[in-house]
Amino acid sequence: MKEQGHPTVYETSITCTCGTVYTTMSTVQNLRIGICSACHPFFTGEQRFIDTAGRVDKFAQRYGSIRARRAAPKPSDVTA
Repeated sequence: MKEQGHPTVYETSITCTCGTVYTTMSTVQNLRIGICSACHPFFTGEQRFIDTAGRVDKFAQRYGSIRARRAAPKPSDVTA
């Protein structure tokens, strides 16, 4: 087996923004993550609502109406 075929593995600490620290093995040292199982809503049972209405309004202001436009049917498509 070649010596250079495998990456170097380190004992790593993974730190979440909530303050939870995990120790594991990884090819990257000292990882920082934004969300973990200690603070994720799926695992904690909490439900946080994201301001989707604000995003929809921002989209409507930028691109116009948020309603889908349908083309009028062609005369050949209409059956009597």
